[in-house]
Formats: sequence, structure tokens, C-alpha cells
Amino acid sequence: MKREGEVEEQKWVLDSSLDHKGKLPVRASTGAWKAALFIVVIEFSERLSYFGLSANLIIYLTKVLHFNLKNAAESVNYWAGVTTMMPLLGGFLADGYVGRFYMVLLSSFIYVMGLCLLTMTQLIPSLKACHMEKCDKPEKLHEVVFFIAIYLVSLATGGHKPSLESFGADQFDDNHPEERKKKMSFFNWWNSALCGGLLLGVTVIIYIQDYVSWAASYIILTVVICITIILFYLGKPVYRYRVPKGSPLTPLLQVLVAAIAKRNLPYPSDTAQLNHVSYHSDNDQRIRLCHTNKLRAAILEDVKDEEKGSSDQLRNPWRLSTVSQVEELKLVLNMIPIWCSTLVFGLSIAQIGTFFIKQGVTMNRKLGNHFEIPPASIFSLTAIGMILSISMYDKVLEPKVRKVRGKERGITILERIGIGMGIAMIAMFIAAGIERKRLGIAWRDIAQGGNGVGTISVFWLAPQFIVGAVGDGFALVGLQEFFYGQVPDSMRSLGIALYLSVLGIADIISGLLITLVDDLTSTGGGTSWFGKDLNHSRLDKFYCLIGVISIVNLCVFVYLANRYTYKNVEKGVISVNSDGVEIEENEQ
Repeated sequence: MKREGEVEEQKWVLDSSLDHKGKLPVRASTGAWKAALFIVVIEFSERLSYFGLSANLIIYLTKVLHFNLKNAAESVNYWAGVTTMMPLLGGFLADGYVGRFYMVLLSSFIYVMGLCLLTMTQLIPSLKACHMEKCDKPEKLHEVVFFIAIYLVSLATGGHKPSLESFGADQFDDNHPEERKKKMSFFNWWNSALCGGLLLGVTVIIYIQDYVSWAASYIILTVVICITIILFYLGKPVYRYRVPKGSPLTPLLQVLVAAIAKRNLPYPSDTAQLNHVSYHSDNDQRIRLCHTNKLRAAILEDVKDEEKGSSDQLRNPWRLSTVSQVEELKLVLNMIPIWCSTLVFGLSIAQIGTFFIKQGVTMNRKLGNHFEIPPASIFSLTAIGMILSISMYDKVLEPKVRKVRGKERGITILERIGIGMGIAMIAMFIAAGIERKRLGIAWRDIAQGGNGVGTISVFWLAPQFIVGAVGDGFALVGLQEFFYGQVPDSMRSLGIALYLSVLGIADIISGLLITLVDDLTSTGGGTSWFGKDLNHSRLDKFYCLIGVISIVNLCVFVYLANRYTYKNVEKGVISVNSDGVEIEENEQ
């Protein structure tokens, strides 16, 4: 029986029912895998659609809508920023109110709406960019509808990304030994589906856009995601679901209010005067976070009840928090400095989808005499680099370091992130060097009467793409694991959203940085680093600037990482004595 003031247990359902003891039903791990495969399929189609749109977006803005380089890069950065910030709202709603399954379903339908609208802009005459074969100024209506469509995709991604991965991990029970092992394989399959969608998106879909038509690519993406929505829904009978219990942020706010109200109370020497209440994690395993100091919001107070004439404990949740609730708030607050120090890392990622691809447009992309690589297809090197990075980490680096250190985890999560940030920083200096070489050759060609286009092979971009992708394989996976694992269990979707928000804020910062640098370098009659085209720009200097900022930021990150305390959980068996009182024997 739940004691007064106890945090309500979060219930899970399988096929809309629990077993006779109210516990999570045990099922064969094949059932978990069957459920997970339905989820992995829709992740593949979503990533196929997203990268099929985003990788070629800067090309569409410059070639079809005739944006200049600066405005196109800013537009892409702001769109990508909104897309990766929206999961904060989607994760909050999924965890607290809608539920992860229905949030994925709702987001998928919004995704289809956006893709259908994009298709309409290419097929309906009144919505087309031009009413003739070629024009210098596209129709305003087309531009408006196009941006509405891609921002519908942003809205859909906001609910899709934080919910789907958490929902997939939900299918595996950590208390079931076989399922616990299979859960590790699930994340490998998840990343494989992501990379598979990325590869096909930036090769097949981009090729169709460049050499067939934009309409054909949008029709294919719409059909594929519609099919996978049907497959996802067919898996409904085998899914596990967590019943949402309201805002996961409310308990954290209650802790703040209680702490302020009790700021003048003396801290008790006896921990029995703290509100120790059993806490239940999402998967029904009873856990208690290890206690630290400064738990003032959990201090029990003796209050005189005038009506009853007896002493009773004040149990108002806005006045009394549990120890675990206080520790959860500390987890979130401790993560904020780490979150801030990873934003600069996202700046290097922002350049991959904008200037890196735009560089490819000015380079020689021919393979043989007849085939020409689409500019955005060079982005496929990112997927290859990430696969190599993850494989190297899992199969070589981590096992060797684990053996040397003699610990279960050879490289800590923050060490992995730091390594990735350092590699990404190196990639920016490599990109600066390659761009300087490209500019030198292009300028010589222009001096000789050429146009400076196609003077150097596009494969010169391979080092900056691959090195940057290796860094992403370390840092991005580390960030994903960090924000998923370190948040309270009731905020797992929000944890994924926090990880994505690093990239979203970085995209927005990148857009603002471009504007600032453009204003500073063009002031007083100077030459802007962002000219009318790449041959009149100085991206090499811009890349160096990001590299220098990254060096300073990496030093700050290392300092904060060394001071960070990881989430620590006490696990034990809870029994009930003859008086009906819960007794917990903890094992840290």
C-alpha cells in the first residue's frame, strides 16, 4: 500500500495489461526484438526523408530560390536549429502527457503533411517556383509554401526524434537478463538504420533531385514514410508502453519551492529526519539515488494540526520533497554546465550541411566521362566515417582501455565526448587548409580567363568529412548516452531532446556568427568573408575562427568534466515486515 506522500509508481503496460502482481510482464526477448524492429524501420524512413531534404537544402535555396550564399547558409542554419530545438517540446509532451507511441504516430502524420505540401509545390502550376522553364526570380507564393512545408517537417521531427528512440529502448526490460543484453544490440541496429537512411538519402534521393526532378524525390519520400507508418502501427499489439504521469518538470519545480521555503531550517544530523520514500524507475525496478549533501527540501517538519490537536507531518508536495526528488533536481542542474560547454562543438557540425556541401558545387565531381556526383552526395562520407568511428570504439579502443584501467567502462562518457570534440576541432583546421588550396587554384584559373569552377577534385573534401565524422562518432554517441542516462528516469525523452538541442542551438549560433562576421569584415569598405560565391569568399578564415573558438571551449569542457559527478544509484531488495512497513536493503 502506498504510504502518504510517496511518489506514485510509474506503471508500464504490455498489451494494455499488467500481471496479477502489478509487475511488468516477462516475455521472451524475441518479443522485444519483434517490437524493436517495427520501431527501427520507421527510424530508417524518417532519417531517409530528413537527410534527403536537409543535405540538398542549400542547393535548392541558391539554385531554385536564388538566395545568395550568406542568406542561404543562414536559412539552413536557422531551419536546422528549429528542427533540433523542437524535440524539447516534443519530449516534454511525450513523457508527461501524450505518451511516446502516440507522439511518434502524431509526428509521423505531420511529417507526411509536410512532404505532401513539398510535392504540391512541384506539381501544382500555381505553386511552382516559376511558370516558365527558367526565371531569375521565383514566385513568392512558392517560397512561402515551401518554407511552411519544411517547417512542418521541423515540427514533426520535434515529436519524432526524442520519442522514437526512447520508445525503442522501452521494449527491453533491464530486469530480464536476456533482454538487458539484447538492449545493447538494439542501439547498434538503431545506429545502423540511421546511417542506412542517411546514405540512401544523400545518394539515391539527392541523385533523383539533381538529375530527375524534385517532385519525384518528394513523392518517393512520401510513399516510403507512409508505408513505414503502417508497419509501425501494425506492431502495436507487441509494444510496451509507459503511461504518462503528467509533467516531469513539476516535481523539480516543487523541490525548488520547498528548498526556498526551508532555506532557514537547520540541516538535521540524523538522516531519519529526511523524507526517505521509495522511488520507482520507468521499468519497475525500485531504485534510490545515492544521497549527497544539501537535501533541505526533504527535511521533515513537525506541524501542529489545530483541528486534530495532534502533531503530524506536513506532506504538501510543494513543501516537502523526497530525497530522490532532490537528487533528481541536482542531476539536471549538474548537467547544465556540460550542456553549455558542448554548444561550440555543434558549430563544426553546422558547417557540414551548409558550406562543406557548397564547396562541392565548385569542384570537379566527375567520375569517368559520363557520371557526375551530386554535390550533397559527398555527405555520405559522414555516415562512413561515423560507422568506422563507432566500430573502432566498440571493437578496439574501448576493450583495450578497459583492460588497461581494469574498469567495467574503459572510457568514461565525458572522456568520449571530449575526444570527439578534439577531433572535430582538428577537422575544422583541415577544412581551412583544403579551402585555402582550392581558393589558390581557383584564383589562378580566374586570372587565366577561367571561371574558377571544377579546378580541383571533390574528393579533396574527403579528409574534412571523414575526420569530422570520426569526431561525431565519438562525441554525438557520447552526448546521446550522457543525456539519456544522466537525467531522471521519468525524463528519458527530454534527455534525448537535450542532446538534440545542443545541435539546434549550435545551428542558430552558427547563423548569428555568420551575420556577425559578415558585418565586421565588410565594415569600412572591407571585403566580407562571405561574398557572392565561394571564390569571392574566405571560408578558410571562417573555419580557422571556429577552430580557435573550439580550442578555448575544449579547455572549458575538460575543466567541467573533471568536476562532474555521475549519476549514482543504490539498488536493493524491498520487503515488507509484519507491521506493513517497507524495509530496503541497499547495495550500491
